[in-house]
Amino acid sequence: MRTPQTPAGRTGLDAILARPAEALVALDFDGTLADIVPDPEQARAHPGAVAALAALAPKVAAVAVITGRPADVAVRFAGVAGVEGLDHLVVLGHYGAERWDAVTGAVHAPEPHPGVAAVRAELPGVLGEYETWTEDKGHALAVHTRRAADPQAAFDALRGPLGELAARHGLIVEPGRLVLELRPPGMDKGVALTEYVREIGATSVLYAGDDLGDLAAYAAVEKLRAQDEDAVPGLLICSGAEVPELAARADLALSGPGEVVAYLRDLADRLA
Repeated sequence: MRTPQTPAGRTGLDAILARPAEALVALDFDGTLADIVPDPEQARAHPGAVAALAALAPKVAAVAVITGRPADVAVRFAGVAGVEGLDHLVVLGHYGAERWDAVTGAVHAPEPHPGVAAVRAELPGVLGEYETWTEDKGHALAVHTRRAADPQAAFDALRGPLGELAARHGLIVEPGRLVLELRPPGMDKGVALTEYVREIGATSVLYAGDDLGDLAAYAAVEKLRAQDEDAVPGLLICSGAEVPELAARADLALSGPGEVVAYLRDLADRLA
């Protein structure tokens, strides 16, 4: 089992190993539990991911998948519904605005922000001739440039106009790996993670992610473990090296979903 490179990460891992029943394991989906693919609709959990989660979940306080996808889509693509051993699993979709619990199988979600419908109507005019693909998430819209002749150039050119469009309708733009997501403000992975840590009373936390949207969760873990009183030790894992800002702050860098799944499996074995 790989050892974290930082003292804070090693402290976090030690806390998880010492009191696993009070630990939260939180994970991004795309790029962390699932490989990045050209068509986001084809993303599926990496082979062995569900088995690793099922082995780990009964030994910790909870496992949470925190994703920008709708909760029901993430559940379907991850293949976690009805899996034995995953009673302690929740999926926090739309950056925590939606929630699916394995125990009930139900999704709880708010009404969509009115700005999403307005942006949906105006988006084709802004995208123009760019070779993009829009993923309609219901509560958000994600514009992917991966299919463009020059994906990075299209991403860079659209970032400003999409930011202006979002701002006109009370939304924000969340940049990612060749994707610009227009979504309501107020919720991010850091807020979702912090609220869930408090809800279950976790005394340690592991968070693994791969993209810019995971920086908020990183900041949340850093804040939790820096508290003067009742600090929550944490371990930050980076999946892949495509986002230097994330890799620079990680306690442990893994090559991608394959290594993340192997690490979760090893962690489950250590907790046996």
